[in-house]
Amino acid sequence: MRKLSVLILFGGISPEHEVSLRSAESVLNNIDHDKYNIFPVGITKEGDWVLFGGRDYSMLPAGTWQSCEGNRRATLSPVHGQGLLSFENDCVVRERIDVVFPVLHGSGGEDGAIQGLLEIAGLPYVGPHIAASAACMDKCMTKLVADQVGVRQAQWQLVTKSGFAHNADAVARQVEERFDYPVFVKPAGTGSSVGVSKARDRADLLQAVETALQYDKKVLVEEFIDGQEVECAVLGNDTPMASVCGEIDAGADFYDYEAKYVSDSSKLYIPARIDEAVAEEVRETAVKIYEALGCCGLSRVDFFVTKDGQVVFNEINTIPGFTSISMYPKLFEASGIPYPELIDQLLELAMERPQ
Repeated sequence: MRKLSVLILFGGISPEHEVSLRSAESVLNNIDHDKYNIFPVGITKEGDWVLFGGRDYSMLPAGTWQSCEGNRRATLSPVHGQGLLSFENDCVVRERIDVVFPVLHGSGGEDGAIQGLLEIAGLPYVGPHIAASAACMDKCMTKLVADQVGVRQAQWQLVTKSGFAHNADAVARQVEERFDYPVFVKPAGTGSSVGVSKARDRADLLQAVETALQYDKKVLVEEFIDGQEVECAVLGNDTPMASVCGEIDAGADFYDYEAKYVSDSSKLYIPARIDEAVAEEVRETAVKIYEALGCCGLSRVDFFVTKDGQVVFNEINTIPGFTSISMYPKLFEASGIPYPELIDQLLELAMERPQ
């Protein structure tokens, strides 16, 4: 049988570029190269597409992949069925692509943008389609859907860039009328805790909103939920399945970017240190959110579990981290699906659904 040709997209223009490089390294080291023809294509921070010509995937997180001798400029043709085009001197090389695995975190990769291009090109791809990707990326839209289906979540208030610029003190007063400190402040459209801050007083709040507005014109201020951070991975199209639950002990004030990817302070517990009945509620709620938002392929759903066992939805990630320490592959490995087999199943799910 002909080997499937798999295009793995990584990098991207978002603040999560470096995380994507680490995820892609892990995927490329775990995918079965005997089963697939692999085409690793990196998108630089400037938006240039490069067909990576090396086999040393440690060059990706090291940041040296762009200078690999075998690289070629590349692009994805929007013409249906044309696939990947790469350029060598004055020649154009066309490669047939059967399925795409976008390992692109954040804006441009997780918000429906790349999904739209892949739809136009007629290429199957891993992960949710355009509308679900956009709704999950925008935390405001996610929260509106969660409210509609009756899922408990942290209370929240929207702050806009124009409203904050007009009267920052009035915004702060509105927040203080609704919530006690501390509160969490998040850009509406980032992942990996980029731009997220914990505010303990008004000065913190004003600074946190300014920081978040560097990444998005919409910002969420959320009430503080005192609980364990619990995550659940979901896999599937029409009949999604939930993994065992995992727990994160940040070892810091909260699970920020540094705790996730830089320091070694955080600890993972798989399974999570919660009662089985609570774990089952987490799994059921994860699938409920996944289906309500129209997801397919994969997502990771994050929760808080309070001391009295209440399950509180936090957020959903449609292209979760795939690094060597990321929860999504670890949760399914603990559920009986090792990393290489997980990649196989994700590619199969992408191929089986109608475009």
